[in-house]
Amino acid sequence: MAELLHSFYPQYNIDFSLNTAYNINCFLNFSYRKELAMDLKQLEYIVKIAEENSITRAAEKLFITQSALNQQLLKLEKELGTDLFVRSRTNWHLTEAGKIYIASAQKIISIKKDAYNRIYDLTEAQKGRLSVGFTHNRGTVMFSSVYPEFHKRHAGIIVKPVELSVEEQMHEIAQGNLDIGFLTLPAPKEKGPLGYVPIKKEEIFLAIPPRHPYSKYAQNNTLPFSEGDLYELREEPFVLMDQSSTIRPLIDPLFESCGFKPQVLFETTSTYTIIAMIESEICCGLIPGHYIDPSNKKICYFSLPSHPVWDIVACYNKNRYQSAAAKDFISIVQQFWNH
Repeated sequence: MAELLHSFYPQYNIDFSLNTAYNINCFLNFSYRKELAMDLKQLEYIVKIAEENSITRAAEKLFITQSALNQQLLKLEKELGTDLFVRSRTNWHLTEAGKIYIASAQKIISIKKDAYNRIYDLTEAQKGRLSVGFTHNRGTVMFSSVYPEFHKRHAGIIVKPVELSVEEQMHEIAQGNLDIGFLTLPAPKEKGPLGYVPIKKEEIFLAIPPRHPYSKYAQNNTLPFSEGDLYELREEPFVLMDQSSTIRPLIDPLFESCGFKPQVLFETTSTYTIIAMIESEICCGLIPGHYIDPSNKKICYFSLPSHPVWDIVACYNKNRYQSAAAKDFISIVQQFWNH
């Protein structure tokens, strides 16, 4: 933190490296503390421009005028003696100097947020912000189900829900831009700053249209489902999740172990699309347990011999302070998935 403060405030002749706590305390109480507050706000302004790749969208998100935001940027660039952004009508992007500035700015903002959260938890202030990531479809259902309970317990916490893909969530959490995310991963392994809280293991099932001759082996579509053989469907078209999805590394080996490559009608980013195509009797598919509806007479379900599963997990940044509110949100989600 000492290096970060010194790099952003070289004009103040303070040795942050010696007796750091004392010097930072003095620094925060100098007559220029109002300037510091403005500079911290300035960091947030510039980071928001970088996040939005647009000064117009950034101003809207910050609830300030574009001209005011532009003045702050120009003031900073004049002080630094270089541009932080390459301007264009549709897409602003960072210069090399901008990348250096944003990397340090994000660290300072994270330090500030972690400090505030620690103090809020210490004083049981029930204040602060919590950004929560989740995927489309299942994530939306999960969030809308658990938020009311969370709000009852933590009415003073401002929650920012963010719908992102699994890969996008992991990136934002690693960068410190997202507090927690809820992901589905095959055999999650801690990597870099990312840590995981296990929530539930979810089985993957085979789903086929009732008109298919193999459907006669289904046992009334009730759990536990009959065990199905993928090889019997080697001539049938499949609709699968996109290659970039986290379920594909789990699905592709299932076909390989049966000795054939599936006829892929098309790929999609939505499990609901796969379900709709099976209901239309034009394909087969592999469906996570969350989407299984035994009462649906338009689909026949089978278990697979290997009973493949993937993990529903909460993801967080191990290098960041995890607030009591974040931990409680994860706890409520665990109750939701294991109810």
